Amino acid sequence: MPFQLIFPDSYLKRAKKFIRKHPELIKQYEKTLLLLELNPYHPSLRLHQLQGRLSGLSSISINMSYRLVVEFKITETEIILLNVGSHEQVY
Repeated sequence: MPFQLIFPDSYLKRAKKFIRKHPELIKQYEKTLLLLELNPYHPSLRLHQLQGRLSGLSSISINMSYRLVVEFKITETEIILLNVGSHEQVY
């Protein structure tokens, strides 16, 4: 069963800025979102729980340099996207 991706306004602003800055990553970014929607546990996403101030959130990889920070709703049917950027920017 596919998950529903939720795009809050704050995320959309960050994503727009990210895409403007990295147009070469558009296809990878779109592929990551599609895979996240279909199977967030797919090994290529490298899903992992975050710790510290981001405890309770998870991170997935667009590629080795760029990440998406996501939050899973308790119902486990929705994924709320929170941030996108380089490893340093997101964490």
